[in-house]
Amino acid sequence: EVQVVESGGGLVQAGGSLRLSCAASGFTFDDYAIGWFRQAPGKEREGLSCISSSDGSTYYADSVKGRFTISSDNAKNTVYLQMNSLNPEDTAVYYCNARRYLSDYDAEMDYWGRGTLVTVSS
Repeated sequence: EVQVVESGGGLVQAGGSLRLSCAASGFTFDDYAIGWFRQAPGKEREGLSCISSSDGSTYYADSVKGRFTISSDNAKNTVYLQMNSLNPEDTAVYYCNARRYLSDYDAEMDYWGRGTLVTVSS
């Protein structure tokens, strides 16, 4: 089965850290852009960070820049999101997305995980 699976969420105190993992199953991350998103209760899904598997370039939203770091381990087919200096506003379900554009078909391969809950207590 082709899927991405997030792990690493949990309960942490304000100021603490967590590392989320996004593992691919049934395919490899080659030529994909892997992104992390989150959705807090009553809010829209927010894009946080992404990494290109082809050249390693990264992007961060202003809300997490300087606190979160995205990285990849190609041998493990896994992308990580290291989250430091967490605060209660970071409480949300965190999702991983793998996306690849197929130019020959003008189509996208787009996979979403089911999410992992991060709760930051004050």
